[in-house]
Amino acid sequence: MVVLVTGSSGQLGQSLQYLAPNYQEIQFVFCTSADLNITNIAQCHAVFKQYQPDYCINAAAYTAVDKAESEPEKAHIINVIGAKNIAEVCKAYNTVLLHISTDFVFNGTKKSPYTEEDIPNPTGVYGKTKWEGEIAVQQTWEKHFIVRTSWVYSQFGHNFMKTMLRLASERDTISVVNDQIGTPTNAVDLADALVQIILTDNRQTTTDNFGIYNFSNEGQCSWYDFAKKIFEINKTQIELKAIPTSSFPTPAQRPAYSVLDKSKIKNTFGLSIKNWDACL
Repeated sequence: MVVLVTGSSGQLGQSLQYLAPNYQEIQFVFCTSADLNITNIAQCHAVFKQYQPDYCINAAAYTAVDKAESEPEKAHIINVIGAKNIAEVCKAYNTVLLHISTDFVFNGTKKSPYTEEDIPNPTGVYGKTKWEGEIAVQQTWEKHFIVRTSWVYSQFGHNFMKTMLRLASERDTISVVNDQIGTPTNAVDLADALVQIILTDNRQTTTDNFGIYNFSNEGQCSWYDFAKKIFEINKTQIELKAIPTSSFPTPAQRPAYSVLDKSKIKNTFGLSIKNWDACL
């Protein structure tokens, strides 16, 4: 079974590479943006023709949330046009698509975990382009799994955990917002969940499981709680101050609450999901 991964130099791509040796039945093809630029449809066709993948994990995305506010065209080309291109070539080669999306498709005003049935209402360019990318996938190719996730971190790439540890080595005090609530997701756990979806789907002759799924680790916390736990586990001595979002303005508005309900993915694929602090 051939599984092609786009955006393989990102956190999720590197996490899949980390796990790949555990899955002997899968031949992974890892493509960086240099190997496969999803905004170039001709290149997409050429790569798919070469590898004939059974599955494609589209981990390529424009994820610079604040920068997207000043680069809306770039975010649109990657997150919308790129997603549509990948869906088109998946359709041409009968490749099942696993497309990664985000909690940022929601505005964060809900007070209980978001389900797959909740109507997206993004507040910023990043969330808007990711939602439009979801729509493009849905309209282009029926054999898709859209997986929404949140607060992704890992030992790879750039992320909140690494930023906190770096800042702690440079400063005596760090201020972190305590009024944005969500769930950190270890990218390795997300990668493993995607492989489980593929293995389950591959064992079925027909599937009616296609559609949208939420995946993050379990539990919830604020960014302040997340930082506190990072320092606690790492035995880092630092003065950590809790501040409201209003004290830390950013170009893009963050969802105040973006906890995702994982019932659907757990029930459909038999996943057991660990708590965020255990994974940290």
